[in-house]
Amino acid sequence: MQAVTIGLDIAKSVFQAHGVDSTGEVALRRRLSRSRLLEFFEKQARCLIGMEACASAHFWARELSRLGHTVRLIPPSYVKAYLKRQKNHAADGRFEANRP
Repeated sequence: MQAVTIGLDIAKSVFQAHGVDSTGEVALRRRLSRSRLLEFFEKQARCLIGMEACASAHFWARELSRLGHTVRLIPPSYVKAYLKRQKNHAADGRFEANRP
């Protein structure tokens, strides 16, 4: 199963990635350290990556774009509206992957 869309929640040192395939089924869930993030995405097939816009999101968007991925930044107010429970990094990543 290959992820066509990956939601990435970025934090200070640990990132959450949540990927879905073309049918919307969960293809991957990963907790990634800052040092392993680019290594992980180098191995992934080119896909759409959604991230909540924040202070470092533009930096990571440029780095991921250099690897051939398409990156979309999502305003924080859009992410907050779709959370089902408490706000946390895994929930943010899940939303960003499933956003139309």
